[in-house]
Amino acid sequence: MRIVHIEDFFHPNAGYQINILPKYMVKQGHSVTIVTSEMEKIPEGLTVFFGKDDINKHDEEYMSKTGVTIVRLPLKKFISGRAVFTSELFEKVKNLKPDILYIHGNDTLTAMRYLLKLNKIKIPVVMDSHMLEMASVNKFNKIYRLFYKKVFAPILIRNKITVIRTQDDEYVEKCLGIPLLQCPWISVGSDTLLFYPDNITKKQFRISNNIKNEDFVILYTGKLDESKGGLFLAQAFERKFNTNRNVVLIVVGNTNGEYGQLVDEVFERSENRIIRFPTQKYMELAKFYQSADLSVFPKQCSLSFYDAQACGLPVLSEDNNINIARLQHNNGFVFKSGDIEEFRLKIKECADMSETEYKKIGDSAFGFVENNYDYKDIADQYTDVLVNEVKRFGAAK
Repeated sequence: MRIVHIEDFFHPNAGYQINILPKYMVKQGHSVTIVTSEMEKIPEGLTVFFGKDDINKHDEEYMSKTGVTIVRLPLKKFISGRAVFTSELFEKVKNLKPDILYIHGNDTLTAMRYLLKLNKIKIPVVMDSHMLEMASVNKFNKIYRLFYKKVFAPILIRNKITVIRTQDDEYVEKCLGIPLLQCPWISVGSDTLLFYPDNITKKQFRISNNIKNEDFVILYTGKLDESKGGLFLAQAFERKFNTNRNVVLIVVGNTNGEYGQLVDEVFERSENRIIRFPTQKYMELAKFYQSADLSVFPKQCSLSFYDAQACGLPVLSEDNNINIARLQHNNGFVFKSGDIEEFRLKIKECADMSETEYKKIGDSAFGFVENNYDYKDIADQYTDVLVNEVKRFGAAK
């Protein structure tokens, strides 16, 4: 098949679903193109962690390694987290002659524009949703949800368009009015070609960073902003941990703005050893997971969860419904949301746990991903949906 993915924002060095899924579809034998926006008009909040410089070079590297084609198109502007493409988008996509369109984000302006043009484009369409109810916090969300239910949900229902849920959450039905029957859940996962346990890398990394074998190494990767609990993390490591092992925190990620400065200041006065690294290319992240003992997510949930687990790393994260479901397989731990003392207590318990008991949890983490969330298998599930939609569309002509 000729598959065209449409994504408002794409950076080749990131590790989002859009970075991984097309690569595996190429391995399946499909022709895959990502149509996305020019980088110049993307808000700094999206690009600050990966940068805008040399984007053509990074695109070329990604295309060379994966076989995926990237097409960047001009934007009129970026409004409220949504790209406003020029009309060139529709003509360019049409000229690519896709067998199917995969539009990422059913609630993007781009997806809405395509829904209004369904009768004209005459191409089968599949969409997805990455939104969780807990993350939908815009002050106008009630107005937006009502608008979507009245205008766009009926179009989706009438045309039987599949909206793949990437999280096991009922947001699409509860808040947008799209029946769950046409919204299958296909999880995100981990690229196990990159992420897997590696004791040799672990030893080399620890030697090069002067970390002792007996040290208990905790890893945080990602944004250090308020939404991800950057300050919570820094404050939790401000005081020395009273454990049987020396605690070391590795932080991979950049800070930004006044909030970021506050995070940096708290880290600087920590009584524990903190090792900082800037935001890394997705391809370079595996060594950090492979070298740690515990991966922590202070707030919300993260796709990085699966990469950590693929490396045999137990996870500690807040007790929201997504994390509780993910961590009920003896593969990690949850703490009460916003409770620094319980967060610290869980870390102490992990550090003081017997090696045998803790290894069982790490083995469970690895098995959890290997058996359920390997992108090689997940990509097959996504492709099955696309193939069935092409068949349904052809039969309806």
